[in-house]
Amino acid sequence: METRFEDTARQYAGALLPFRPFPAAPDRRSYEALPEALRKNILEEGERFLGYAYPAIRATDFMKFKRTGNRTDYESLYFARRHALNALAAGECTELKGRFLDDIINGIFTLCEESAWQLPPHNSYLRDTPQLLLPDASHPVMDLFACETGAQIACVSYLLGEALDEISPLIRKRIGEELARRIVNPYLQEHFWWMGSGEEPMCNWTVWCTQNVLLTLFLGDFDEDTRRRGLLKAAASCDFFLKDYGEDGCCDEGAQYYRHAGLSLFCAMEIMNTVTDGAFQGLFDWDKIKNIASYIQNVHVAGKYYFNFSDCSPVAGRAGVLEYLFGKCTGQPELMRFGAEDFRSGGGPLYSDEVNRLNLYHRMQNIFHYEEVMKYAGQAPGTPSDRFYPSVGLFLARSPRLALAVKAGCNADNHNHNDTGSLTLYKDGLPLLVDIGVESYTEKTFSSRRYEIWTMQSGYHNLPTLMGQDQRDGADFRATEVNHSFGADAASISMELAAAYPPEEFSRLSYRRSVTLHRERNMVTLQDVTNCPDVILNFITCEKPLLLKRPGVNNIFQTFPTEEREAPGTLSTGEWTAVLQIGSLARMSFRGAEPFALETLPITDPRLQTAWDHDLYRIRLRMTGEEFAMEII
Repeated sequence: METRFEDTARQYAGALLPFRPFPAAPDRRSYEALPEALRKNILEEGERFLGYAYPAIRATDFMKFKRTGNRTDYESLYFARRHALNALAAGECTELKGRFLDDIINGIFTLCEESAWQLPPHNSYLRDTPQLLLPDASHPVMDLFACETGAQIACVSYLLGEALDEISPLIRKRIGEELARRIVNPYLQEHFWWMGSGEEPMCNWTVWCTQNVLLTLFLGDFDEDTRRRGLLKAAASCDFFLKDYGEDGCCDEGAQYYRHAGLSLFCAMEIMNTVTDGAFQGLFDWDKIKNIASYIQNVHVAGKYYFNFSDCSPVAGRAGVLEYLFGKCTGQPELMRFGAEDFRSGGGPLYSDEVNRLNLYHRMQNIFHYEEVMKYAGQAPGTPSDRFYPSVGLFLARSPRLALAVKAGCNADNHNHNDTGSLTLYKDGLPLLVDIGVESYTEKTFSSRRYEIWTMQSGYHNLPTLMGQDQRDGADFRATEVNHSFGADAASISMELAAAYPPEEFSRLSYRRSVTLHRERNMVTLQDVTNCPDVILNFITCEKPLLLKRPGVNNIFQTFPTEEREAPGTLSTGEWTAVLQIGSLARMSFRGAEPFALETLPITDPRLQTAWDHDLYRIRLRMTGEEFAMEII
């Protein structure tokens, strides 16, 4: 394992510098220089919470997760408190008239008096062990949101310390005690799995927590020795995180989690670089870091849509200031343009996404880089080039009207779905063949029963069901014999999928899949060849399919709505079994299979509804021979 971060931290012998990422509230010139429309926005958001009654959180609310599996009820109360405090703090910084201070103090003490800062699903001391029913207040757990809370109140103290001290020095004294007890002492004295050890696999937790511990240390009031020990441990954790990343920089958790993986790594790097007087600057030129930064632009389709897999949503959130700054630090103007233009297109979303609503540090970064980013916007970034990410097996290709992704890795990604060999396809920036995403998290989501959830199963991806069997989860269940090519006229990928299915059933079977994007014709072709005697092909569409009958072809399966007209002759030559019209967007022609069923997939879950504003559809086709061919145009 490379130890570039830890080595850099150990080699720095100078004093640690102050970390002042943006002006504190007494710097009136900086706040008064903000654009008037932005100041108005900040104040209006803060005023929404004047006189705010922070919601009560009872012991039974915490216990509900273990009793029922529901985690969203507790989280809605928990996050509401933190969102309010951030809005109030930004409002007070903007005008510094004391209008918001009482509500801010109420918020500080509300958080300080919580028995625990961790969420109930994370209330355990060992990785992947059962959660305790209630928290042990004498033994804090450092999870994602405990670390977020520490960073939040450290940032409030940094921004408004003078104003709080004028009311009572006991406010910041309480903040310091809680930060030491819940964050800094456990961080330096204990080992939580996300800190990294040996070859244990890491995920976004590592840098997400590390970033926030660093914010706590360097925005809070801690001595040089404590900060230096924290810096060394944080640097080592970054190395542990990076050991599980390929040199290609692909985030195996998807675009949505990039914002807590790649961007959290960037923020940790910025803090460490600042306090060591630029000692980490050279790491921004490392190709691996550059690739991690640019990943988010490469998986962007158009508008709000991203290529998604695993638990990632196709609507992964707006890019903005952090992507712009990551591009700036790694010398990538295209990424800067991407972040700036998406920020501008979204109206400068200071608060709309969860990252900036929950993390006060990110919110203030947005505020003080707002003008810079908005001035840089206006020039649309170029279309990303075709790309294959070998570390995850992710294939991306584009034509003037189509954007195609194929997943050819294994079923052991972080936040894994059994989706090896699945494809997603967009036409004119709109979803055609889709990856559904994931429903609201519950106790089952991260348990041994995870793959009972329908959205995790390969049968609800664009994949075959073989002899009634779907894919299995784990690193051994993977695509093999993967080959890809990118040419001026076409881009293609092929793979063997039999190994992704139960070995006791398929040891002698083969299932080869090939997918090609034809650029000039704006067409995708898929060919599956197998010796499996029983194959049901599944395709998930955003728009409702309509079966167009060809002369002499019977509509055997009446579950398909049928339109009595001949399919037009503009498609490629050959006798197609049938043609499906997918909404008004595209036509899917196929041979070697017969329509089996059309199912409506109700989208009723709140998390799925953030991506899909109507039901989705599953097309099911039964293969009639050893070869299936399909084209979409």
